[in-house]
Amino acid sequence: MPVTTIVGAQWGDEGKGRVVDYLASPFGENHKPADMVVRYQGGDNAGHTVINQLGEFKLHLVPSGIFNSSTQCIVGSGCVVNPETLMSEIEDLSRAGVSLKNLFISSHAHLILPYHRQLDGLEETARGARAIGTTKRGIGPAYADKAARWGLRVGDLLHLDRLRKRLAAILPHKNRTIAHLGGKPESLDSLTALCLRLAKQLRPHIVNTLPLVRAAVEADRVILLEGQLGVMRDLDWGVYPYVTSSNPVASFGPVGAGLPMRAITDVMGVVKAYVTAVGAGPLPTELTDETGDRLRQVGREYGATTGRPRRCGWLDAVALDYANWLNGFTGLVVTKLDVLDGMPELKICTAYRLTSGEVTHRMPDLAELETVEPVYERWPGWERPTAKARRWGDFPVAAQRYLRRIEELVGAPIRWVSVGPEREAMITITD
Repeated sequence: MPVTTIVGAQWGDEGKGRVVDYLASPFGENHKPADMVVRYQGGDNAGHTVINQLGEFKLHLVPSGIFNSSTQCIVGSGCVVNPETLMSEIEDLSRAGVSLKNLFISSHAHLILPYHRQLDGLEETARGARAIGTTKRGIGPAYADKAARWGLRVGDLLHLDRLRKRLAAILPHKNRTIAHLGGKPESLDSLTALCLRLAKQLRPHIVNTLPLVRAAVEADRVILLEGQLGVMRDLDWGVYPYVTSSNPVASFGPVGAGLPMRAITDVMGVVKAYVTAVGAGPLPTELTDETGDRLRQVGREYGATTGRPRRCGWLDAVALDYANWLNGFTGLVVTKLDVLDGMPELKICTAYRLTSGEVTHRMPDLAELETVEPVYERWPGWERPTAKARRWGDFPVAAQRYLRRIEELVGAPIRWVSVGPEREAMITITD
């Protein structure tokens, strides 16, 4: 039962969507495209950008395997679903000629409703100088409701009488909080009408997905589990409180998808050739100079969801080693190597210097991480462009050495290298 979990190994925006799109598509003699792709956590607070023969797409909820019409795509129970965003995404894909017949939404996934989005914005504003950089999409409040048992699930859209009764019980509590924070109370009638409309539109896609997943495993199908954001934004192991409200780590993949742990055969860490982050919190290798500006411009580093400019920095091997320990990578995919073309010198952070003067190769607690000084190795850049490379031998020697050093520092082999957004720009590494 070949089940591979695709995990962001950094702060998010590593290129997971293009990796899933590639692995779900047919290419080469020895590659079998994924039979199933499951989004196992997160919501519409982060986007996966996919570029293929149909155009450029920013997917926030629909799994990135949707472009292969024979691949079953599941929004898993570990996700929180804004049904309005999902419907908009479905309509955009339909207009582009993409088949949605194999899109399924877990009836166990939780709903994001208008009061979640309003509370997210009000709470972020109330934090003032301590704002964490939330996208204000309602992700945190929806997961909080799930844990507090206030939540409504996607399957509730199929039982509107029950849904209205639950909304009637929940809404007074939500409206008191909204009023306290200076917001506008939500109406039970308008929420019910919204849910009625969305139920009609989404009904064909809402199912108990567990039988589908189990059948795929028992039939030995190829399954990809698609994570959102990155390890450093994990609720438990990321740079808390500057984290998302779910767990991007690979060990949550089976939980969010509905699989036993023993089903996982591979964990693929997606590593951008440098580092980016959106939102607040520590980013030890951040560059606020011309080099950082260059990485942002050449790499088109702007958030797929918010359009916010991403913070950019040198590759952080301390964070990658931490990610590898938490996930147990069996392989790596290095993306955006071509963005480094033409840079005379590159740096890799291999340790942190604490304020005490001590040098550590391990991830410290947040209070120390906020004040660390990165310790760098310097590596020569390469003048020859890599964008046209299609095999290992096409890379300049300096680029080969840079990639091999990433393998050494992480402790996992590189399986693919991406030198552009197109499918054909993904290079299989066999050496």
